[in-house]
Amino acid sequence: AYAAEVASRRTTPAARRAAVRDGVDLRTIQSTGGRITKSDVAASSYGSVEEVEGEVIPLTPMRRIVAQRMSESYIEAPHYFVTVEIDMFAAVEHRASSDPKPSFNDLVLKSVARSLRAHPKVNARWMGDAIAVMDHVHLGVAVALEEGLVVPVLRDADKKTVQEIHDGCAALIDKARNNKLLPDDFQGSTFTVSNLGPFGVDEFTAIINQPNSAILAVGAMKDRPAVVDGEIVVRPIMRATISSDHRVVDGALAAQFMKTLKTEMEVADFS
Repeated sequence: AYAAEVASRRTTPAARRAAVRDGVDLRTIQSTGGRITKSDVAASSYGSVEEVEGEVIPLTPMRRIVAQRMSESYIEAPHYFVTVEIDMFAAVEHRASSDPKPSFNDLVLKSVARSLRAHPKVNARWMGDAIAVMDHVHLGVAVALEEGLVVPVLRDADKKTVQEIHDGCAALIDKARNNKLLPDDFQGSTFTVSNLGPFGVDEFTAIINQPNSAILAVGAMKDRPAVVDGEIVVRPIMRATISSDHRVVDGALAAQFMKTLKTEMEVADFS
């Protein structure tokens, strides 16, 4: 009887899948249009604003777009995660001897760009019936603003020096914080880096910024015990985690990429 009643109601396939996923009874949903949609299912599962005991913050256009894209990415792309610990001793020494001093994020971006050149199949995107391997390295750099998250794009990062990466990122962050980013500043990324290290986060996993097939989550650099030449010493250790779309990037490929990234950071040749 339930199946017959549900079948008699006009419902989109996406709404039926969402109802199964969220455990929502389709018979209880009121359509806002001709058919029951995924949005109707979502509204039903969240309840009404009037029922909330507390502050209700209306969604800004930016927050709405972020919510939509992140939800779609996590549902559509089969995420998996690979984490490595990186000894930043040589990177710290390189930075101390540099003038002007780059940020550690600049050094991460430089190493990521080189690692993508070594493993171009990570620098790719899912096309539905094919995989496109991109011939340029355009890095999305996640920037947290009070009203939401933006990801401006540092173009041709693999062709830039560390100083050029620093200057390019500084310009993009300044434009983001002053609401001056143009549409072209957001488009064309092939890989994204999100760094929560400045907030004291040890490690985390990030949601892929589609149409990219991977994103690197960078944690804080902290003094930790490490074994060097058979002895326990204190080293500045940074944890980094890659989130990959398993449709494009297999586990072995993600592991190889992270091994290369770890080597790049630990050798610390940022010329």
